[in-house]
Amino acid sequence: MMDHSASRAKFGLGRRMEPTADTWNGLMHRIETERLRLRNFRKDDAPALLAYLREPTVRCFLSLQLADLAAAETEATRRASSDEHVAIALRDSDLLIGDLFATHEEPDTYSVGWNLNPDHSGAGLALEAARALFAHLFAEKGARRLYAYVEVDNVPSRRLCEKLGMRVEGTFLEFVTFTDGPDGRPIYEDTMQYAILRREWTR
Repeated sequence: MMDHSASRAKFGLGRRMEPTADTWNGLMHRIETERLRLRNFRKDDAPALLAYLREPTVRCFLSLQLADLAAAETEATRRASSDEHVAIALRDSDLLIGDLFATHEEPDTYSVGWNLNPDHSGAGLALEAARALFAHLFAEKGARRLYAYVEVDNVPSRRLCEKLGMRVEGTFLEFVTFTDGPDGRPIYEDTMQYAILRREWTR
């Protein structure tokens, strides 16, 4: 999964729910599911953000790597200023455990992605969060089409796209690079594009 920094740890299967929402800080809707709360970022999310961006576990997040708490506070504050990055928090404790992104492309398309703290993988939380975001984008934001980039070797994220009902639209060979090889030359990744239309989501 690409943000142009985007892929995740392990994703399990969660029970589909209808999320509930109310306004959050005048920006996005706060969305609550059975176990999660999707909300805007806050500066005090910095320690939890640092926990999964100090040493990103997938190559596509290397550009988001954070060196220390001060850098995490700066990044959390930046994210708090818009709806592009959505915090995934545990509903019971409000602890940040990951994030989603949804970048609007005129007139009615969103590029989407997810990044979950590996400590919380394997319990279906990424699927639960992404389903709630998709429902919000289609029902509240008037989205017609959502798409996601996923590197070919990122099998967990590919499976997540499939569980969300997304289709493979194509594969781009040597599409993007995140790291250099021992010889200093960039290593290019093959990247798949997944997508889903509103009519496919609602049928």
